[in-house]
Amino acid sequence: MKTLLLIVGVVAVLGIVAMAVFVFVVQNVETPDYVAVQSDGAFEIRDYPALVVAETTRSGARREALGSGFGPLARYIFAKERAGETIAMTAPVIQQRPEAHAERIAMTAPVIQSPAGEDTWSVRFIMPSGYRLDELPAPASSEVRLREIPARRRAAVRFSGATTDAALAQQEAALRAWMSSRDLTAAGPAVYAYYNDPFTPGFLRRNEVLIDVEAP
Repeated sequence: MKTLLLIVGVVAVLGIVAMAVFVFVVQNVETPDYVAVQSDGAFEIRDYPALVVAETTRSGARREALGSGFGPLARYIFAKERAGETIAMTAPVIQQRPEAHAERIAMTAPVIQSPAGEDTWSVRFIMPSGYRLDELPAPASSEVRLREIPARRRAAVRFSGATTDAALAQQEAALRAWMSSRDLTAAGPAVYAYYNDPFTPGFLRRNEVLIDVEAP
């Protein structure tokens, strides 16, 4: 019995150590710099600089589109289908509906289009800050595109847990209500930001919904 308890204890300790190492690695990838203009608990107004992204477009349900969009972007940064060096992974992976289909809403959103339909999604990897757009290796196919997103102000809400459709809708509604209370007008569709992989326990995850804010 003592031997069994010892083995269980060792396995538990090794599991905790492995989890700590994993969380340290995941939590220490590069994330975009921004200036927090206003903070209110889980809500913030942020000023983001211009960001260079690799993006692909996928159709279908949100979760399926995110999964199918991740593959070609990962193959691009890890140089699986092109020549040249690999590119470091960053966080978050961002996803949003086409901007062309977003309505300007007078208030009633962290893994960032063409008028292709309501069930079309852009999935984007943010490139490390050390790269300019013209310095990045060309993608192997037209499936992946490189572009620069201009500097902009965004409202954001941060939360943990699983990113189900219901959870994202709830957080987006809360963010829009918070914006409304401050007379802020949305200037684009909600952006869903995923900072962790699916294997990270829910209580350790960082998720965000962001919405561009229209200039006064």
